[in-house]
Amino acid sequence: GAEEPGMEAEAQELPLGCGGEGGSPAAGRAPVGEEHRDPPQASVSNGGDAESGKELVELKVIWNKNKYDVKFCLDSTGAELKQKIHSLTGLPPAMQKVMFKGLLPEEKTLREIKVTNGAKIMVVGSTINDVLAVNTPKEAAQQEVKAEENKKEPLCRQKQHRKVLDKGKPDDVMPSVKGVQERLPTVPLSGMYNKSGGKVRLTFKLEQDQLWIGTKERTEKLPMGSIKNVVSEPIEGHEDYHMMAFQLGPTEASYYWVYWVPTQYVDAIKDTVLGKWQYF
Repeated sequence: GAEEPGMEAEAQELPLGCGGEGGSPAAGRAPVGEEHRDPPQASVSNGGDAESGKELVELKVIWNKNKYDVKFCLDSTGAELKQKIHSLTGLPPAMQKVMFKGLLPEEKTLREIKVTNGAKIMVVGSTINDVLAVNTPKEAAQQEVKAEENKKEPLCRQKQHRKVLDKGKPDDVMPSVKGVQERLPTVPLSGMYNKSGGKVRLTFKLEQDQLWIGTKERTEKLPMGSIKNVVSEPIEGHEDYHMMAFQLGPTEASYYWVYWVPTQYVDAIKDTVLGKWQYF
C-alpha cells in the first residue's frame, strides 16, 4: 500500500511563463536515482504552487483558428504574456492585438485585470511571412490591372467611333492650333460630326446658361446643369482634333458624341459646360 518513489514528483508541473523564466530549478525534478519522466499534463487550479510560491492560471489562447492551452503566472504582465504568445505562434509582440474583455493592457498583471482559470485570450495579427505572402500577390494583381489599363483600346479605335472617323476629316472643319488653349469663339463651333455621321455645331449661350447642339434637322437646347461630365480624347493620327462626349445621363447610351473638335477649344468647352465659364 506504500506509494512508489517519484510519484509525488510526477504530480507536479513546471510553472510555465512566470516572469518569463519558469519556476524554481528544483520544481518537477524526480528524486535522485529515479528515471526522469515528463510531467503529466494535469490541469492547474488557482491554488498556489507549493514550491515556486507563484499562482498559475490556465489560459486558452486562440489565434488564426489555432488553440493553445497555456499555463501562465497570474502576476505576470500583459507584455510578458505577449512574449509567451510570440514563442507559441511566432507572431512578434508588436504585431499582436491581444484581447480579454477588451484590449489587454501591457502594463497590468493578469491578476489585476481579473483573468480567471480557463479564460479565453483572443489574438489577432499576422506574421511577417504572412504579410509578405499576402502583399506579393496583391502587388502583382495591381501591376496586372495597370498593364490592362495601358493596353486599353483608345476610344478612336472602337468600332462605334471608327465608323464615323473613317469618313475622314470634314471639309468645312474649323482650323486647329495644336499646343495652344484658346477662349471659345464668339461664333458657333461648326464643321463637326455627331455619332450618326451628320454635321453638328455647338453654340454656347452663356447668358442663358445653355448649350445648343444644332443639326440639320433640329437644335437641342441643353441647360449646362444637365450635363454631368465631358469626356474627350485626341483622335489618333490627328492629335490636333478631339472626339468629345457630353454626358446627359447615368449610362453610356446618354453620351452625345461630337467628332473633330479643334484641340485649342477643348479645355474651354469643358470649363464652360462644367460651370467655370466666367474665366473665359
